[in-house]
Amino acid sequence: MRIAPFGTWASPLSPAEVAAVGLRLSAVSVDEDDIYWLEGRPREGGRYALVRRTPDGAIADATPPDINVRTRVHEYGGGAYLVAHGVVYCANFADQRVYRIGGSGAEPITPSGSWFYADFEVDTHHRRVICVREDHTREGHEPVNTIVAIPPGRRAE
Repeated sequence: MRIAPFGTWASPLSPAEVAAVGLRLSAVSVDEDDIYWLEGRPREGGRYALVRRTPDGAIADATPPDINVRTRVHEYGGGAYLVAHGVVYCANFADQRVYRIGGSGAEPITPSGSWFYADFEVDTHHRRVICVREDHTREGHEPVNTIVAIPPGRRAE
């Protein structure tokens, strides 16, 4: 038997193989009788999918494959999604826009630009989504955080 110094032995597993075997589960939430959670999927390039479990035990993705539910607010992320009455509001990592996901698919409800969004709440009385918006439009300056209201179904430019 050959003994190598600590940390220098050859492993039959690569770091990528080790990282790819485990899902990361986080951000559990309940909407009516359904349970939702984020599932970090190393085999999908680290994409975070929102998953839903219905009362009958069925489990399925609640977000389409092109949506990666992650936000860059405060650089470490904030609450990246909210589900209210079966409608999903989430930040998509690729463009940091807020998407509404319902029966008609995923539609952006915020404009494209240098803004990041997180920590969503639905204000049903005023028909709007309240959230934190981090403004990165002033290059070379610290971003500005603001609480904003977004119409929940407006198609953005």
